[in-house]
Amino acid sequence: MITNTPLSFGAVRAAKPSDWIPDSQAMVEPASRDEPLGRVCAVRGAVVDVAFDVGALPLIDEALEICADDASPIIAEVQAHLDECTVRALALRSTDGLRRGAHVWASGRPIEVPVGDAMLGRLIDVIGVPGDNGLALPVDVPRRAIHRKPPPLASRGAGTKIFGTGIKAIDLLTPLAQGGKAAMFGGAGVGKTVLVMELIHAMVERYQGISVFAGVGERCREGHEMLNDMRNSGVLSRTVLVYGQMNEPPGARWRVPLTALTVAEYFRDERHQNVLLLMDNVFRFVQAGAEVSGLLGRLPSRVGYQPTLATEVAALQERIMSVGDVSVTAIEAVYVPADDFTDPAVTAIAAHVDSMVVLSRSMAAEGMYPAIDPIASSSVLLDPLVVGDEHAEIAIEVRRAVEHYRELQDVISLLGVEELGADDRRIVGRARRLQRFLTQPFTVTEAFTGVPGRSVAVADTLAGCKAIVDGECDDWQESSLYMVGTLDEARAREQATQTAGAPSPGGKKT
Repeated sequence: MITNTPLSFGAVRAAKPSDWIPDSQAMVEPASRDEPLGRVCAVRGAVVDVAFDVGALPLIDEALEICADDASPIIAEVQAHLDECTVRALALRSTDGLRRGAHVWASGRPIEVPVGDAMLGRLIDVIGVPGDNGLALPVDVPRRAIHRKPPPLASRGAGTKIFGTGIKAIDLLTPLAQGGKAAMFGGAGVGKTVLVMELIHAMVERYQGISVFAGVGERCREGHEMLNDMRNSGVLSRTVLVYGQMNEPPGARWRVPLTALTVAEYFRDERHQNVLLLMDNVFRFVQAGAEVSGLLGRLPSRVGYQPTLATEVAALQERIMSVGDVSVTAIEAVYVPADDFTDPAVTAIAAHVDSMVVLSRSMAAEGMYPAIDPIASSSVLLDPLVVGDEHAEIAIEVRRAVEHYRELQDVISLLGVEELGADDRRIVGRARRLQRFLTQPFTVTEAFTGVPGRSVAVADTLAGCKAIVDGECDDWQESSLYMVGTLDEARAREQATQTAGAPSPGGKKT
């Protein structure tokens, strides 16, 4: 059986990337093009075996350039040493028409992508080729390798500054940190992408740094909509879009997050600018890694995932770090297959994030958007030492009320709310009003709903939740609190309803 362990031949160089990728990025000069260094000996989909007759074998993760007939060269990445003269590589674009015997050049370095100011406002693919029909990149654009070691522990900064989003449920229950990592977990159709898009819009006014968006396995339509939205909102000039489309080979989707992270690291390390890194969807990165693992002949691990799952996720997440006073803030969308939060991919990603925003299918079915589960969601920043005593106490009271309501839901379904005691009825009423107050219309959905989006300050969110917990809204219609911004807006709606003398739809009191 073929293994991916480098063989200890004298002609084979050390295969660990950390042994040959210097932090200074001073790469080895590429090989001479006077004659080919290797030839294709087998093609199996995206996997290409290359034989080298003389010299040392290319390193693991080294880039190869395959000369295809009547087509642009194919970039591939070495993944395994098969014997003394053969390597197995992963092509980053389609190998249709590639024949055995095609010439291959070893670059002597990993894949390098363009970085810097020239990338702002552009949409690129995994190897840095623009895909927005814009001008060609300058010849002198700086380039950086996509494989780098994470920053040393001593240089890392601690992110405790709260990153206000204007989304009530997030700011109250799962506050984000500038320089931290937050992930939106949810199944299909519960609003992950909409939430990430709203965070982009909400941060246009609050955030003046550089934004890098990684679309992993995105549809062509989604990439086109993202490009147009950012162009229309005026933030494209300080944004870099990196896409690996769903119809591309698994190798391209697998390396797209590293390309985006390399661009972000350049602005962090070279330009000393804060960077907002958005990734949608990290699960597709894991999925692409599983496809690559199968193509390379590795035995699958739990639930069919690759045996290197934890290593691959850690290699990506550990590079998302703040260095000194310059931060990289990551917001990631994570698909949860079959709504199973015990899935190995989900648990591997969750171990690296500071804030977990869990989206509930049952809340989405009830129309509670954003469908953020106040019980399952969590954040290490929800601490009195970080957010203050008042914020922490209000969040605890909100969770306690919602949890008590959920415990009584079976009893309510069987006997009705009228059969509950007075204290339980009061808590249930407040919990239902809290759930409705934590909904809000989004700017990105305004074109579909006709309702203008709302952005709410943290102080207004705390004041509204405190008023509901203290019982100030016990005699209000529940519908007055649904899809509003601040409590003042809800109060105006309640007064209008009372003046009209008729309850709003769905406004039954409890």
